[in-house]
Amino acid sequence: MDEHGIGIGNRGSGDAAPAIMPRPIARDNWRAALALRVTPAQLRFVADSQPVAAIALAKAFVRPDGCRWHPYGLYAGATIVGFVAVSHDEAEAACWLYHFFIDAAWQGRGYGAAGLRALLALLAAPPFAAHAAALTVHPANTAARRLYARVGFLPTGAERDGEPVWRLALG
Repeated sequence: MDEHGIGIGNRGSGDAAPAIMPRPIARDNWRAALALRVTPAQLRFVADSQPVAAIALAKAFVRPDGCRWHPYGLYAGATIVGFVAVSHDEAEAACWLYHFFIDAAWQGRGYGAAGLRALLALLAAPPFAAHAAALTVHPANTAARRLYARVGFLPTGAERDGEPVWRLALG
């Protein structure tokens, strides 16, 4: 199990990546999203408190900075295994990723990389049609930095809320 909340699977095993499907959090799955957890050691990398999904759902309701927030569950078949919140900046044609994590019980199975790739494909297509995805990563979260670099994100040199900004061109 990865202590940084990133399920990066069986490295070098040759196994196919698991199929992950992002699904919007709605009235039929919000309680399942609230049940997702990271380990206590991972929490500082994704949020200030648990359940992490509660913070993102509040942001979707309150819309801080006037941005629209889109919370997604990451599904392996019918099972929610992870979570991410997307903030869409239409003026910039970019999406920001927040609170990305795989539930502690499902880590180490490749769901982090597969979920991130599935999410990026979703963001590149309408209705988002984003030209770029951006995120911040806690400086001590080396596993997340490795994952984001492997998927193609690059550090920009900028910081947001004290964390380095990483960006990936889409499409």
